[in-house]
Amino acid sequence: MQTATPTRKVPRPRADALRNRERIVTAAREMFVEHGPDVPLDEIARRAGVGNATLYRNFPDRDALVREVVCSVMDRTAEAAEQALAETGDAFAALERFVHAAADERISALCPMVSSTFDKDHPDLVASRERVEHLIEEVMGRAKEAGQLRTDVGVGDLMIAAAQLSRPPAGTDCLSSDRFVHRHLQLFLDGLRAPARSVLPGTAVSIKELRRC
Repeated sequence: MQTATPTRKVPRPRADALRNRERIVTAAREMFVEHGPDVPLDEIARRAGVGNATLYRNFPDRDALVREVVCSVMDRTAEAAEQALAETGDAFAALERFVHAAADERISALCPMVSSTFDKDHPDLVASRERVEHLIEEVMGRAKEAGQLRTDVGVGDLMIAAAQLSRPPAGTDCLSSDRFVHRHLQLFLDGLRAPARSVLPGTAVSIKELRRC
């Protein structure tokens, strides 16, 4: 009788290793927003409280770290969308809370890094992007079905406007404008309510059109 060949289990990362990785990603996100994607990696390691060797053990090059930061932000944005979908109350209020939560991720400062730093078609990036886009479509779709969101706007419209209004470009040293972010976002959100008070020029921006921008 043939016995099954035992398989070697892949060891799980230690808790301290996972904490170090998370600290690196958090520090990189903060510094990319403040100074742009070219901030020295040793400065990121210093803010994270780890050695350079630890940073490079987790992220062998700058592209790997930038990609992880962008994916992390999109995943956190997706989690905010999932929370909005889990709410059973007012659908437009859930959309509003999602947009404000997404703005706090400072995604507008990170978006340019997607097109300028590494391959936009990397599997990790594609998976995170498709997840968040699908969830945003669901959040908006629910508000439209409730008759609360004007029908002539698309996911691309929301994402472009939220990104433009949420944060100044990375490295501008203009973070004091944060105090205006949620005020201006709310003005924008009020304009999305149905019934619409005006006719928008052009057509709704879809996800496909947004990716071509």
